[in-house]
Amino acid sequence: MVTLIVSVVLRLIMTESPTAERILEKANSFFMQYGLRSVSMDDIAGSLGMSKKTIYQYFSDKDELVVAVISEELARNQSLCDQDRDSSSNAVHEIFLALDRIVSLFGTMNPSLIYDMHKYHPKAFDKFQQYKDGYVYSIIRENMERGIQEGYYREDIDLDILARYRLESIMLPFNPEFQNKLKKNLAQIEQEFIIHFLFGLASTKGYSMINQYLQERNKTTNHEKK
Repeated sequence: MVTLIVSVVLRLIMTESPTAERILEKANSFFMQYGLRSVSMDDIAGSLGMSKKTIYQYFSDKDELVVAVISEELARNQSLCDQDRDSSSNAVHEIFLALDRIVSLFGTMNPSLIYDMHKYHPKAFDKFQQYKDGYVYSIIRENMERGIQEGYYREDIDLDILARYRLESIMLPFNPEFQNKLKKNLAQIEQEFIIHFLFGLASTKGYSMINQYLQERNKTTNHEKK
């Protein structure tokens, strides 16, 4: 809820100032592509054809800009997760909708983003942690409760343990040591994690449903490659 309020405030600011919107959009693009540490205010200003002084009229320093970008990104992600939940046919379908979105996002995200945020921008990282431990945890748990009610997930799973496990596994691909040992991109790693976790939850009925969605997804992917 707090994240959405922040997003609304940011949108009001940007509606009143197209310049602020341009700054946020460019900063978001650069941060996602290159990470936080390697992008300077000079880089952002130069790419927009404006001076740093202009940026500082809207954001007092880089830390405030990072907080604004992360807050908006979290609010956008929450909105998309809510859409996936509301438009999905069942709990398994919800996960596959989220999978497509996550693979798309992680495919263009710099793996150093979370590490940079943790080390150099603690205010932004605190917002991220609150979002992860609050909203993300709740939507994972709600999906499991839904899957059990629909008969796609096993009734004997421990919701607290597995929701927390899934939450922490989301962070693992961003660990520098883990990245260096695997040499895989974030999208590949996260896709494997999600499918593995989903099969671990599945009942016999759910197992068949997962395979059905996987076959449909593979057909779509193969068709797009042609």
